[in-house]
Amino acid sequence: MPIATIYLLEGRTPEQKRELIKNVSSAIIHTLAAPPESVRVILNEMPFDHYGIAGLPVLEYRSQKEKQETKKIGNSS
Repeated sequence: MPIATIYLLEGRTPEQKRELIKNVSSAIIHTLAAPPESVRVILNEMPFDHYGIAGLPVLEYRSQKEKQETKKIGNSS
């Protein structure tokens, strides 16, 4: 029984999650020749404050990256 576990940050719509489950299941079914009823997909949604990148909470990391990108754009003019 193939099981795919996907961790993602919260905020996706039910339609997006449904499509993700459908597409991941399809890839497993076709790649492994697995019967559809044997495939499991588990989505683990995390709040933004439960995830970090480069030692920073993800929202703080993204904010810093945006500031860096804005500086690059401003300096290239």
